[in-house]
Amino acid sequence: MRRQNEMILDKVKNGIIVSCQALEDEPLHSPFIMGRMAKAATEGKAVGIRANSAADIKEIKKNTKLPVIGIVKKDYDDSPIYITPTDKEIKELANTDCEMIALDATIRHRHNNQSLKDFVKKIREISTEKYLMADIATLDEAIQAQQLGFDCVSTTLIGYTEQTVGQNIADNDFDILKQILGTVTIPVLAEGHIDTPEKAKRCLELGAHAVVVGSAITRPQLITRRFTEFVSK
Repeated sequence: MRRQNEMILDKVKNGIIVSCQALEDEPLHSPFIMGRMAKAATEGKAVGIRANSAADIKEIKKNTKLPVIGIVKKDYDDSPIYITPTDKEIKELANTDCEMIALDATIRHRHNNQSLKDFVKKIREISTEKYLMADIATLDEAIQAQQLGFDCVSTTLIGYTEQTVGQNIADNDFDILKQILGTVTIPVLAEGHIDTPEKAKRCLELGAHAVVVGSAITRPQLITRRFTEFVSK
């Protein structure tokens, strides 16, 4: 199965991956709606989908043949990590048709004091065929992810961890992205606060393998707010 998946990174290269997610407290929360969102993204020439939960992935796979990066968002009281944080979420994703699993690969304290190294080892025991994406926030975390055998890294968490509060991937003409691209040899996907076509294009120009765009495409409440707040100034 993994051999069949070896072209996945080639399929998404130089393209836009659309993150089709809606949490329980958001207006579009529904596997059916996420499936239609994925269909719309496919018609818009996206090259892949990032999706949250087995239910959403199952519905999305009914609506598109694009490769899917699967995550499960789950909060635990003993850790700030919520993107595919434990074995339970890995097992949920292992039983879906997603081609890749993404998980928080930051240096933050993990659930049950588990090390990232041990967690990755456990993942490989649970699911040998899925590709693994490391969601990171710093250069050191990208380096660690490569050393641990992740297939690619994504800048998903820049600005969302204690170490990167106030940072944005676009700061200083995407300086952090340049540093990561210049250091690791595995594919680097740009993700997080990439909210304009111009920013997406710049990431690709700098050498990002692909760009993941979420809220700017799939969260209409936030898109609407940008308009209303701008015109009310």
